Amino acid sequence: MGVMPFHQRLAEIWTAHNKNLSEKEMLEISQCLTLNAKWCWEMAYLENLSLMASIVHDVDWQHEICLDIEELERYGKIKKKPDPKEPGKE
Repeated sequence: MGVMPFHQRLAEIWTAHNKNLSEKEMLEISQCLTLNAKWCWEMAYLENLSLMASIVHDVDWQHEICLDIEELERYGKIKKKPDPKEPGKE
């Protein structure tokens, strides 16, 4: 797993200015922490889904989930494709 940009920026701000943070840096830390929490929850959700798929022996479902995990690790988010069963939702 690579370092997400928000992880890197959080580390940069903290390392450089951990005692005297400006208002802008405090805002950036808050934004990075929000993104970090969202990313962690999404990863935990996908890992739990993967476990469920393995328990029910649904290899296709688990493969899809693993692709989502890889995408989350690589890009920091999952780029969902439109569901062909739902017309008009793109």
